[in-house]
Amino acid sequence: MLSRFSSRRHFDDLSEQEILALAISSEEDDARIYRMFAAKLREEFPASAAVFDGMAEEEDGHRSRLIEMFRSRFGEVIPLIRREHVAGYYARQPVWLEPDLGLDRIRAVAHQMEEAAGKFYLAAAQRTTDARTRDLLGALAQAEAGHEKRADALEAQHLTDDVREAEDAGARRQFILTWVQPGLAGLMDGSVSTLAPIFATAFATENTMTTFQVGLAASVGAGISMGFTEAAHDDGVISGRGSPWKRGLASGVMTALGGLGHALPYLIPHFWTATTVAMIVVFVELWAIAWIQNRFMETPFLRATFQVVLGGALVFAAGALIGGG
Repeated sequence: MLSRFSSRRHFDDLSEQEILALAISSEEDDARIYRMFAAKLREEFPASAAVFDGMAEEEDGHRSRLIEMFRSRFGEVIPLIRREHVAGYYARQPVWLEPDLGLDRIRAVAHQMEEAAGKFYLAAAQRTTDARTRDLLGALAQAEAGHEKRADALEAQHLTDDVREAEDAGARRQFILTWVQPGLAGLMDGSVSTLAPIFATAFATENTMTTFQVGLAASVGAGISMGFTEAAHDDGVISGRGSPWKRGLASGVMTALGGLGHALPYLIPHFWTATTVAMIVVFVELWAIAWIQNRFMETPFLRATFQVVLGGALVFAAGALIGGG
């Protein structure tokens, strides 16, 4: 209702000429998006890039047919009507503008684009009483359904099982390099490096609030430091590790969480209860780090356990001895 008083036209108020112009601009936009996807994927995932090249060509073909239809009915001048000009038309989030859009996300977005367009045109055709407009929208719905089938055929042509497996493995590797590796480094740093100051403060003061404040400061400070260090030391261009800001975010957040895990128990006012809970949290943190190393970094579990648990135990002992002395 409010859309009728906005600067946008409502879809129900568009003429057949305007609906057809909107369809033409939408097909043109989709072709550009698919070409952008292809350009993003071409270096690392050439087979998937070929799929999106084919989908862009399909959109070009449909746009040409729509232009021919427009010329035959309304002449040479096509009104410039785009999605953002129309209320009640399906909207798309500009996720394709993200600089590091992953392969799986691109595939999902492309499927959503075709599915949303097909459903919209079909629903619009069912609500239309004018016979010619109904035929037009029905044809557009069929075209979008055809796009989905064509996309499946292009994937079958270019993406064999071996190629898809190789590309999926590459995407998994990129996920590990961009998110898991810096996040794991941050979790290890936050969990281990804050053990000494937190437990040294705990045993030196036996004051839970003071210990919590020291733990909070150490965790937040370490998170900020690790985040900026990760983002600044490698822009990802040569190493291929992905966006520095994504890596910095993963490292910074996980560093802070690693320290906060055994700082938060000191909100418990009873010292030995808080210390016991903190020790249990440390145990869980160290085993979680060992599991992540084994699961994503393919480090043998026993070796990961030995490295993490031994290192954590030594830092904890150092903090306890310093604080207890």
